[in-house]
Amino acid sequence: MSDMRLIVAGAGGRMGRALTRAISETKGVVLAGALEAPGSELLGQDAGVLAGLPANGIELSADLWTLSAAADGILDFTVPAATIANVAIAAQRGIVHVIGTTGLSSSDNAVIQSVTRQAIVVKSGNMSLGVNLLAALTKRVAQSLGDNFDIEIVEMHHRAKIDAPSGTALLLGEAAAAGRKVDLDSHSARGRDGLTGARKTGDIGFASLRGGTVTGDHSVIFAGPYERIELAHKAEDRMIFAHGALKAAQWAHGKAPGLYSMMDVLELAEF
Repeated sequence: MSDMRLIVAGAGGRMGRALTRAISETKGVVLAGALEAPGSELLGQDAGVLAGLPANGIELSADLWTLSAAADGILDFTVPAATIANVAIAAQRGIVHVIGTTGLSSSDNAVIQSVTRQAIVVKSGNMSLGVNLLAALTKRVAQSLGDNFDIEIVEMHHRAKIDAPSGTALLLGEAAAAGRKVDLDSHSARGRDGLTGARKTGDIGFASLRGGTVTGDHSVIFAGPYERIELAHKAEDRMIFAHGALKAAQWAHGKAPGLYSMMDVLELAEF
């Protein structure tokens, strides 16, 4: 089988450069295009050089329609508006769309869902093996403990991160809610400040910390009477997300149209 041809969206950003490096290190995939926002000062620059590699002859472009004509998939860790624009083109082309973008709204997710009758989409708030194992464990522990154990999710990221809670924190919150068979939106407690009153039984709390160059730390705390259970994951390098995204793309290549998650890729859905 020939190598899977992949486009990196946001190729000039930190995650985009990590994806370019990961593709260069991975058998069975090749870089077919590098996408950047219209008007970016990086347009026309070599994707390999930007990623700290030898020049590869692939220049950053803002034209996804042209790039996707000779591609099998797109790796998309950008911003919601860009991802939604990319979704339409990826669906028209029938290529795999791996979405690691965070901060997507419910309407954004509805747009993504709407194209999956014809498109193959793998979407996750976090692409790492460790985080998805953490989510599976969170669901199982939440399933086993009663409401007398309060659930709090704490995350910390670098100072430049623009959304909160992180996509990973929300992924973990969804796992906890699934374990308890409740809806996260109606049981979510965020941004406590001032005289908030006593904690509501059954809430799933979120706390977001920002500072420095932290790649991503996440903890799920189950606080019960006189004891606590804590599950944690600490990301040390963006390459874990990049390699996870490549695993997702290769897994999805040739699959039937639909919306998949890393739980499907890693066969953790029934854990």
